[in-house]
Amino acid sequence: MALTMSTVAEMKAAFERLPERDAWELAGWIEQVMEQRWDQQIAEDIAAGRLDKLADQAIAHYQAGRVKPLREFLDHA
Repeated sequence: MALTMSTVAEMKAAFERLPERDAWELAGWIEQVMEQRWDQQIAEDIAAGRLDKLADQAIAHYQAGRVKPLREFLDHA
């Protein structure tokens, strides 16, 4: 008999019952899937030109000298 979960609430409840090792394994898998989805969304946004304006703004700031090295920012964080 297969158990089917169709709601987030059901999935959360099932997750709460998992042994810790299985919970960590599932959490890692979910993170990997979400990273893949994020990468896919970024690729689609780039292909559709949705990031062009932001890229142009970043280049303009760089060319105008309004940026500083990342290490300077991290040193003050």
